[in-house]
Amino acid sequence: LIGLVGSEMCIRDSTCIPTGEGWLYPAIVKGLCTGKRVGCAFSSPIDTTPTLEAVDRVVRRCTPSKGLIFHSNQASNTPRSPSGNGWSSMESGGISRKGDPYDNAVAEHFFSRLKRELIHLKHYPTSASRKTDVLACLEAFYNSVRPPSALGWQSPAQFEATFRHLRQH
Repeated sequence: LIGLVGSEMCIRDSTCIPTGEGWLYPAIVKGLCTGKRVGCAFSSPIDTTPTLEAVDRVVRRCTPSKGLIFHSNQASNTPRSPSGNGWSSMESGGISRKGDPYDNAVAEHFFSRLKRELIHLKHYPTSASRKTDVLACLEAFYNSVRPPSALGWQSPAQFEATFRHLRQH
């Protein structure tokens, strides 16, 4: 399971970011064990499409194990019960009360950091240029280089490799 090793829970959420063409709505899926961003998708109108696409990418890329829980908030653009390939063996749970500011704090923290470290530093004339930059940042920086304190100052990729190694021995 790439990015989901040791995880029994993932979070999913979306946000809005400005471009010269209007608003763009990225959605991410993040494994809670490794902190890796394992799925990302975008939409121009706000709807459930990017969230579902991000989760579908996780299913195709990671082959999640039975019982994997996807946590989300109760936003209208976050579907409660996705359906499709691979979803039958997973649970869509962990949805807390409406208006709870802490229900998806991990995802909200990630998006605030992404906005501070990338989004607000540059003007993007097109949605395509914004998508390219965000995806490159996720793979080349957040998953591979950036060391969060929650993972003992290791990048998610380093933490995942360490976790796999310790699990095998």
